[in-house]
Amino acid sequence: MVTTFATSLLKPARNAPVEERIEGAWHVYPLEGALELDYVDQAGNATRRWVLARELKVGPGKMLLGGIDILTEDGYRGFRVDRIQRLEDAETGLVVEHNILDWLMKLAERQAKARKRHLARVQAGA
Repeated sequence: MVTTFATSLLKPARNAPVEERIEGAWHVYPLEGALELDYVDQAGNATRRWVLARELKVGPGKMLLGGIDILTEDGYRGFRVDRIQRLEDAETGLVVEHNILDWLMKLAERQAKARKRHLARVQAGA
């Protein structure tokens, strides 16, 4: 069993993407967070996952939350947003049960604005 504080998992990974990008038909938004997901897998099995989110991928007819499932050895994987039944933000305790894609998009947008503000402060101080 993994025992760690969720807030210690929120440190950005050294190799985590920090800019929006296009990958083929996918628009990829960087995303950081420790999330608990109630997820329905491909076979219809309900599972609970603890994920270190790294990106949100929006493509033709499909949205994926990319991250690391910390209780499995699968490493990085994508979770179809339409299969997420419930999401809890480990940092704030906020539970999202409706409009999950909207909440994830807004989180990615807030984080992008915060990165831009931080970069502007760093550059102004240099």
